[in-house]
Amino acid sequence: MQELNWKLLSSEYLIKDNWATLRADTCQMPNGKIIKPYYVLEYPSWGNVVALTDDNKVILIRQYRHAAGEVILELPGGCIETGESPEEGIKRELLEETGYAFDNFELLCTLYANPATGNNKTHCFLATGGQKIQEQALDGSEEIVVELVSIVKLKELLVKNQFGQALHTSGIFYALMKLGLLS
Repeated sequence: MQELNWKLLSSEYLIKDNWATLRADTCQMPNGKIIKPYYVLEYPSWGNVVALTDDNKVILIRQYRHAAGEVILELPGGCIETGESPEEGIKRELLEETGYAFDNFELLCTLYANPATGNNKTHCFLATGGQKIQEQALDGSEEIVVELVSIVKLKELLVKNQFGQALHTSGIFYALMKLGLLS
């Protein structure tokens, strides 16, 4: 098979803070061509979850996303913190954002958000057996509205292109496939 991997010759951080890290790499392609600079966005890995409550409702959230400039319908989720497994991170995020805890978690897929420019992965989970055990415990930069919908409504929202986050849409399709509900 043809060699496709690039060789990293050097890296320089241009921005490195709590919200974003931008790196400028110098790379060499297998054919010898030098790419300089190749910009890479570094983010922590994320998780999202299709969460089914005990009464078979799916938990969705709405929140303002500044880069998009609008309120987006999403799955619960967020960044996996240093030292957390993806499952630990999604359990924490789900509880903080919604107040719900779940009995069962299953990893559905792990996807790159955008492997051309970013290094982070998104871990998509299915959670079942959920019950509300507390009020939301949001971060200082979050304002989130929780919505509970039926599976039928979830499918309608998909068909009507109501989800603003591509990786969440992928997670929903994986969950519907796992549950045998794609038709």
